[in-house]
Amino acid sequence: MTERTLYLNGTIAEESWYEDDVTPKLFKDELMSGTGDITVFINSPGGDCVAAAQIYNMLMDYKGNVTVKIDGIAASAASVIAMAGTKVLMSPVSLMMIHNPLTVAIGDSEEMKKAIDMLSEVKESIINAYELKTGLSRAKLSHMMDSETWMNAQKALELGFADGILFQKDDSISNLSDTENSFTFSRRAVTNSLIDKITRHKKEIENSGTPIEYLEKRLNLIKP
Repeated sequence: MTERTLYLNGTIAEESWYEDDVTPKLFKDELMSGTGDITVFINSPGGDCVAAAQIYNMLMDYKGNVTVKIDGIAASAASVIAMAGTKVLMSPVSLMMIHNPLTVAIGDSEEMKKAIDMLSEVKESIINAYELKTGLSRAKLSHMMDSETWMNAQKALELGFADGILFQKDDSISNLSDTENSFTFSRRAVTNSLIDKITRHKKEIENSGTPIEYLEKRLNLIKP
C-alpha cells in the first residue's frame, strides 16, 4: 500500500474565512480519504488551540503510522499537532516554538479570573501532549512555555520533541551531549539577562552618560 502525504500549511482555525486556513473538518476529510501509513508535512505558525487539539486527536487515533516532517516551522498550536507523530522529523533549517496559550477577555474582575483559570487548564492540557512525547517533567515543560522557547532541530531532538533530523545520515548526527550546534531561545531569559547585566554594571553605564533610570524604565516596558 502506498504511503500517503498530507500537508498542514498555514494558520490553524475552527473555520476558514479565506480558504487558506487549516481546519479540523478540512484535515479530517483529507485524513480519512484513504488508509495506510501517512506522512504529514507541517509548516504553521499555530492558531486555535481547540482546533489543534482536534487534529492532534485525529492523528493519535489514526490506525496507520504517522510520520511528521517539519519543513518550516511548527509553532504554538502547531507544535502540539506535531507531538501526535509516531515519528517526528525536523529539517535542519526548521524551527519549533512552544509558549503559553493566549486569549482575549472582556469584563469585570470575575470574568478576568475565569479567563485566567481557563488558560491554566488549557496550558495543562497542552503539557499533557508534550509530556507524553518527550518524557520531560511537567515543571520543566511549564517553564519552557512560560519563557516562549524556540528550538532548532538539534535542540528539539535533544529534548525529545523530535526523533530525527531530515537529510542527515545516521553516522553524521552529532553527539547529543555536545550542544555546541543546538540552541533554545527564550524571550524572557534574554530580557531578564539584559536587566541583570544593567543592574550589575550601573556605575559603568552611568559614566557613559546615559542615566541608568532611563534604561531600566525602557527595559521594564518589555519585561515579561
